[in-house]
Amino acid sequence: MDSARRPTFGDYLELTKPKVVLLIVFTAVVGMFLAVPGMVPLDALVFGTLGIGMAAGSAAAINHLVERQIDAKMARTRLRPLPTGHLGATQVLVFALTLGCVSMIILTAFVNLLTAVLTLFSLIGYAVIYTMYLKHATPQNIVIGGAAGAAPPVLGWVAVTGSVHPYSLLLFLIVFVWTPPHFWALAIHRRDDYAQADIPMLPVTHGIEFTGLQILLYTVLLVVVSILPWLAGMSGLLYLGAALVLGGIFMYYAVALKYFPNDRLPMQTFSYSIVYLIGIFAALLIDHWL
Repeated sequence: MDSARRPTFGDYLELTKPKVVLLIVFTAVVGMFLAVPGMVPLDALVFGTLGIGMAAGSAAAINHLVERQIDAKMARTRLRPLPTGHLGATQVLVFALTLGCVSMIILTAFVNLLTAVLTLFSLIGYAVIYTMYLKHATPQNIVIGGAAGAAPPVLGWVAVTGSVHPYSLLLFLIVFVWTPPHFWALAIHRRDDYAQADIPMLPVTHGIEFTGLQILLYTVLLVVVSILPWLAGMSGLLYLGAALVLGGIFMYYAVALKYFPNDRLPMQTFSYSIVYLIGIFAALLIDHWL
């Protein structure tokens, strides 16, 4: 570690991938509000959000630790705290374990045991199964590993009700199907980085054209899946309209990426995919309140 520079709060904050954690927490909180007809109990809202968010930050820090040598090879990640030497491996390990343990204590003591157990499975799924094995074993890594990232709405629901409801699984399914087109668009843009790091992302192993087809197919499936909450009676026409509009725009990007590609489209598609997920969950929440 560079002795001329002391670790800062920003270094530790970067380990948690705050933008990703905010998206995870957002979907978890929406899951909480969709679980009850009125206001979410304050203890479940506060401690559930804190515990789920800290667990997500712990998983992200473990990801930084495990992939520090790979991160040093990639333009997107080489300025992270570990590759630059601003933090050492021991510091990151202690930080990650502390976050994870505190999150489990909070969820067990102040929320419920089922939420703690499911959150722990999600943490292990991302930090261990995906990061340590799947990411380097198969180009379908993000499809299989996406289950961990799709769990937060279920965790939020369980934090309030103490049980897994079929409606919460519809939320899981939306995020699960959304993950491949979201991440593969970024992977197309960063394919040279992944090739340099010898990570078998789909654009590296099967090419951009095939990846574009997969993005399109998954986007079609996503639009279908997004209608399920309305078909199941979980939401109303307001949500249905929003889902169709948001899905139609996503389809536009997916079609363009497949048939009219240019250098800007992958990141435009990636950026819109985040807008899509926020929009679809916001529509679910507004429809629920109205």
